[in-house]
Amino acid sequence: MSDLADAVYIYDALRTPRGKARPDGGLAALTPPGLVKALVDALTERTDGASSDPGALLLGCVTQAGTQGGNVAMAAKQHARLPDTCAAHTLNNYCASGLSAIGHAVATVAAGHERVVLAGGVEMMSSAPFLSDKAEFYSDTSLPPARRFLPPVLAADRLAVAEGITRPELDACALTSQQRAAASDRDLLLQASRLDLGSLTGEECIRPGTNLDALAQMPPAFGLLQHEYAEALEGQTFEPLHTLSHAPPVCDGAGLALIGCEGLGKRPRARVLAYAESGGDPAASLTAGFAAMDKALARAGHSLEDMDRIEFMEAFAVTVAKFMRDRAPDPDKVNASGGHLAKGHPMGATGAILISTLLDALDADSGRLGLVITTGAMGVGAAMVVERLSPNAA
Repeated sequence: MSDLADAVYIYDALRTPRGKARPDGGLAALTPPGLVKALVDALTERTDGASSDPGALLLGCVTQAGTQGGNVAMAAKQHARLPDTCAAHTLNNYCASGLSAIGHAVATVAAGHERVVLAGGVEMMSSAPFLSDKAEFYSDTSLPPARRFLPPVLAADRLAVAEGITRPELDACALTSQQRAAASDRDLLLQASRLDLGSLTGEECIRPGTNLDALAQMPPAFGLLQHEYAEALEGQTFEPLHTLSHAPPVCDGAGLALIGCEGLGKRPRARVLAYAESGGDPAASLTAGFAAMDKALARAGHSLEDMDRIEFMEAFAVTVAKFMRDRAPDPDKVNASGGHLAKGHPMGATGAILISTLLDALDADSGRLGLVITTGAMGVGAAMVVERLSPNAA
């Protein structure tokens, strides 16, 4: 049985392409509020105005500083000319932020507090680089070592060694992501909800022509971090495995969904069956997404095998390698259009982008059930199960 007392729908979900996080990146000349405004405008047009008077705008954003400081949701609300009555909230749940924002919107609508909520995420790493908020938590030595902040890529190397995941397995995941992303980048069905923006009409970070020989020659890139975070690791050392190809590129991007109750006048694309979040052991970082997935599936009354399409956030190659090994899903159902290892990871936007990608994948395959799984640093995880509605649904 679903955990939602009342039916909640995703009327539509859109995303920007992802641009490289550098001064000449395809989205770098724009602003975080500008990205969100473009998505609001497009959603309003695509939903016949159903999104023009939302009760709230909820945005995930990790680095809330500089161009993303001062409540970026509030800034986006003003740029998008949303009504004064629309509440605006920015939340940070690390790499699950975009999906958390949508989950909170679902709960708000299910509780009857609002009929319509816009929710998603934005991150422009070209103007607000990772860790540029300079939070004291990142270097807080008053915490026990196992509770201190650990960079996700360092946690990824440690997890790979602990799980016995090999370099060839990581290379295989990176290759699959790149090949599928390159093959699908101009697929009109799989990219139906991607909005051309800036100078981009496709994903900028994909590396076409990637092959196993080239991947095998790349050196591990993050071994020196073990020395920098030696205290947090309590002296533990391990073989560094992840290369730049096993890490999602830093980039700019945004995603936004229109969440609402029944009867908004426009046919919804999907019904939300369940949403779940989970914390996890910070010393086993990047694994909480699995716990959130299990909770969401149980709440929806479904199994992993029931899912027609799955968007699993490639939070470094180790996570998807572990998922494929331990849970053994049908590989053709997972990340059908490639994943973040190829297309990039605009942190606070990721979960929202994956909802949009999932709906496109379900539509392209005429699938019914879909699942999004996100995972992040320090034991952060979120997951959502949706049911696609047929084009003839009321």
